[in-house]
Amino acid sequence: METGGETVKNPKPKRKGMTAQTRLIVLGLVVSTFFIFLAAFFATYSITTNMNSAYRNFAQIIAKTLAIEGVEITKDVPELAKYDTLRTNAVSILNSNDDIAYIVFRDNKSKIIYTSKDDYPEQAERARIPVSSPMIVKNGSTKQNVGSVDVGLSGNIVDKVTSTTQASVGIVFILAWLVVVGIIYMNSSIITRELRKLYQGVKKISSGEFGYMLDDKDADKEIKELYSAFNDMSERLSRYNEQTIESLTFERNKLESVLMSIVNGVVVCDNHDKVIMVNNYAKKLLEVEEEDILNTQIQQFCDSSGEFCFSDKIAQFKDTPIDEDGAPLHFNIEIDQRTLKCLISPMFTRSNSYVGYIIILIDVTKEVEMDQLRSNFISNVSHELRTPVTVLRSYIDTLYNFGNDFDFNTQREFIGVMNQEIIRLNRMVNDILDFSRYEAQNLHLEKTKQNVIDVIEDAVNQVQVLAKEHDLTISIMKEPDLPEVFMNVDSISRAFMNILSNAIKYSPDGKRIKVRAERSRDGEFVEVSVEDQGPGLSEKDQKKVFDRFYRAENATHTVKGTGLGLHLVKVTIEKHHHGQVFVNSVEGEGSTFGFRLPIKPVEEEEEEYIPKHQLPAESEA
Repeated sequence: METGGETVKNPKPKRKGMTAQTRLIVLGLVVSTFFIFLAAFFATYSITTNMNSAYRNFAQIIAKTLAIEGVEITKDVPELAKYDTLRTNAVSILNSNDDIAYIVFRDNKSKIIYTSKDDYPEQAERARIPVSSPMIVKNGSTKQNVGSVDVGLSGNIVDKVTSTTQASVGIVFILAWLVVVGIIYMNSSIITRELRKLYQGVKKISSGEFGYMLDDKDADKEIKELYSAFNDMSERLSRYNEQTIESLTFERNKLESVLMSIVNGVVVCDNHDKVIMVNNYAKKLLEVEEEDILNTQIQQFCDSSGEFCFSDKIAQFKDTPIDEDGAPLHFNIEIDQRTLKCLISPMFTRSNSYVGYIIILIDVTKEVEMDQLRSNFISNVSHELRTPVTVLRSYIDTLYNFGNDFDFNTQREFIGVMNQEIIRLNRMVNDILDFSRYEAQNLHLEKTKQNVIDVIEDAVNQVQVLAKEHDLTISIMKEPDLPEVFMNVDSISRAFMNILSNAIKYSPDGKRIKVRAERSRDGEFVEVSVEDQGPGLSEKDQKKVFDRFYRAENATHTVKGTGLGLHLVKVTIEKHHHGQVFVNSVEGEGSTFGFRLPIKPVEEEEEEYIPKHQLPAESEA
């Protein structure tokens, strides 16, 4: 418009986002449309219901009319001509009205006089509303029922009215819907740009680009508030990401490291029995690779023989109520000659929700073997102690009661047998005492610098009598100028005596036993060995012959013993003198047992000192 010769242009209104008022209008339109649709629906329903009711009344009226008309037109007609009369009337009615599908006339005994279903079968099939009316003849004040009329109506009129009503309602609903959609579209187009910017920001956040900010310069007031909340959230996520991701990663790696470094095997399964984690030691115990066991059912794990190791126990674990006593289910399994102790414990979240279970695998092969060996040891010791005690008791009782009846040689023989049994008993007791003392963690032996040749020669001299009884020859081969070593003479003497005694036990009569003392090839040790020509040892026995309670002769030999002698040699040499024991043997050809003592002294930790007079007495040959 113009004012005072100046033209003032109306400023363009700023585009605004959807306000509360606009939202209210849209909501009102939606509610109005809903009620319009609801009103149209009920109107249609009411019209249809009333139409059906009126149509059924109409059908009843037609039936009554046909009944009256049937009575009139057949009143004076002979009985044989009634069929034709009724048929002619019915055909004319059916041809003039599409809604009447069939007409059936019956006598007073319900016997059909005429039915249009025979003439118009297709039209009769369209019948939806069946009605019936009696045919009454009045004779003065009395009424007589001479039959009935059945009429079927197709309902074409009702269908047409219903279709028209539904079409009208559909048009109304579509128009209302278009109005609502148009209003929503116009309002939504106003804020499309702002929402698109917000959508892009959300995508940035979801892709991990924390700290992304939205520019709210041209946004409306409400959108600015939304942008401000988004920017605040993005900034907080950025700070949280910087502060926690590194620590969370560290904690997760630490947890996995702890799990992987546990000395026992650990298998973690979810509540569907799938293996979700397994540590390195469990893979070693189960002899399986990680990719072969992860995400598999633990019940399907088989050992090398094809047996299911965990199936029955997992079923037992699941059948046990979780809150019964809280104790883990434990059992043993065997995998390739290895005995594993298994513990199954349920896993719960902080909210006490069950999420799976953990299987702990503990290798108890050695413990089982040691239990068996210990049991055998007790049995052997009991038997070994009983034998010399029985012999001593018998011989002493005989000498005590009948000694005067024996000559000197017989008495000497008896005393010799008793002496051998006492030596045998003494050796077994010494082995057991040595085992108890030498296995102690705080034992410290007093060591001095000595020549090992002296120990060897003393031991050989002690067993010469026993060797001559078996016609054995013992030869000593010693390297000249052997250096002296730090050792406890008594313990080394007992260790060497055990090796030498074994050589005498297992050597056939008339053979030779070779004793060697020399410097080792690397020059760091003095090496002492005893070579016999006995039955020898298998490779399996050579690996275990120094184990406590192990006796290779149980399977093939008759020589008795406790199974502690060579183990005491190993403890004496390796634990208390920091040396080495060794065995070389060929079955059927003989064995070589020996040990190496370090030439240079080895520093030892301060331990409890046991004086020489408290050590076990030396075994007698």
